[in-house]
Amino acid sequence: MLRYLPFLLLLALTIYAFIDCLNTPEEEVKHLPKPVWVIIILLFSIVGPVVWLAAGKKRAAATGGGRAPRRAQWVAPDDNPEFLKSLREEQEKDQDKNRDTDKDKGSD
Repeated sequence: MLRYLPFLLLLALTIYAFIDCLNTPEEEVKHLPKPVWVIIILLFSIVGPVVWLAAGKKRAAATGGGRAPRRAQWVAPDDNPEFLKSLREEQEKDQDKNRDTDKDKGSD
């Protein structure tokens, strides 16, 4: 079983690099076009994945705080301040409209 370990590690590294390359946006790929990187990763089983991981894409610079920089994430509507503000504004407009309608009915 132990004699298969290097092969399995090489296979895992190649699969990881391949999927990482496919999921990387085109603007983050460095030095070569993305299809060329895919070919390099698949054809050169040891060197290709290592070169991709070392030099193939832009990496985030390490921060002094020890934490990785956060990517912009999707925010749920009930946590999004702009969305909540737009709801409040719509509600105020509806209330103003209802007041105007009530005043018009009362004057008839």
